Amino acid sequence: MKARLCFRRWRLALGLSAVAFLALTSSIAAPTNVFFTQFEPGEGYRTDLDLIGQAGWLGDGSGGNGIVDNFIPGQGQQAYLGYAAPDGGGGQLLVWQPLDFSPLVAGQPIVKFSVLMSIVDSTNDGFDNFRWSVYNRQVNRLFSLDFDNYYTNVNFLLDGTNTFVATGISFAPGSNYTLLVIMNFASNRWSASLNSALLATNQPISTTNAPLDLGDIDAVWLVYDTNAPGNNFMLFDNYRVTAEGLPVPPGQLQFLGRTGEGWALLRVFGQAGSRWAVEATTNLLNWTELTTNVISSGYFDIVDTTAAGLTQRSYRARLVP
Repeated sequence: MKARLCFRRWRLALGLSAVAFLALTSSIAAPTNVFFTQFEPGEGYRTDLDLIGQAGWLGDGSGGNGIVDNFIPGQGQQAYLGYAAPDGGGGQLLVWQPLDFSPLVAGQPIVKFSVLMSIVDSTNDGFDNFRWSVYNRQVNRLFSLDFDNYYTNVNFLLDGTNTFVATGISFAPGSNYTLLVIMNFASNRWSASLNSALLATNQPISTTNAPLDLGDIDAVWLVYDTNAPGNNFMLFDNYRVTAEGLPVPPGQLQFLGRTGEGWALLRVFGQAGSRWAVEATTNLLNWTELTTNVISSGYFDIVDTTAAGLTQRSYRARLVP
């Protein structure tokens, strides 16, 4: 873990002169790995079996799914779904890895999903849809990103509606893309990009007040014509889900004045729940801690009784774990 120290300076009227510093120690923990796989043999994946049933992957529906080798050059093995028609005229296949994660309970409301993907075109004139759908732990579909292999465009679908929203972004069958979805469960918002192209921003995770947690993120094959399914398929690799806390906003140290006794009045602003140490010095070399407090209502105040009689006094507020 690395920490960076930034200083902001204010000149304050404390006695003859005073200097206050705000020391922002940005100590950002590494994201938690919720799930990650590259579908490699060392992780227990085999090319002679369906993906469903391997390494905890589940599925619903029927049709082609499994592991292939080097279909994306230099990436080893990939998972896929599609290609082989569903049984008995079935219309869809979903595959997923159970995540069962509660971002708000864990205190890590920022969840990021990334995957390397490619949609391989049909050779039989049947063109289907492929999706990534996010479900909560109660099996409510929250939202979906839809890749239409007939029009080769990307749309999204929120819960509580059957209306697709066009992103204005197209894809090229056979090309490789990195899909990134960023979900903020604290603010009920998500955004997504495909390589450098923005697909959606500031969209609601749920429009129906569904529980805001994470059950799974599904790869989906939707057959457009069940009488003539395409032999197109979606490859995917480097499937990663991480979670992290909200960034701590910049703090502020404010000098409120002096009392009749010469004591200094200070106020520290910051994110609720963040912890700050307030320190003082007369030479900018040797610092003495005055107090360490947790912000509960946007700020806390302190009174420095040791400032009485001093003509110069410097302060800093330092974010601490």
